[in-house]
Amino acid sequence: MNFASVRIITDDLDRLVSFYEKVFEMQAERLAPVFAELVLPSCTLAIGHSQTAQLFGTDTVEAASNRTVILEFRVDHLDAEYVRLQPLVEQWVQEPTTMPWGNRSMLFRDPDGNLVNWFEPVTEEAMERFGAR
Repeated sequence: MNFASVRIITDDLDRLVSFYEKVFEMQAERLAPVFAELVLPSCTLAIGHSQTAQLFGTDTVEAASNRTVILEFRVDHLDAEYVRLQPLVEQWVQEPTTMPWGNRSMLFRDPDGNLVNWFEPVTEEAMERFGAR
């Protein structure tokens, strides 16, 4: 079994897709007017309009209500990314900080309030864990 994707459900597909296109510096694949995917080397971030939730049944998901999941992405130069993202991110949760487990991390919220963590392994142990030597 392979982990395939994470899907965010939103009431404003165009706004959220545009945000992630800018953040990831890539074009989303629009597979339908209500669905898009950003295919990264390690995973796919899917974004669906709340209209798509009807396909799963009543009351299965609620747009912009996540407070338990953190989307995490490993990057190569965290501090440079922090500078690059300044004009794009409206809500910072944590500026670049070295965590006790050896990652340098920054957290922000996307336009729907989903928590996003970008990190870079910086200690020898963390770099070994991620094969980043």
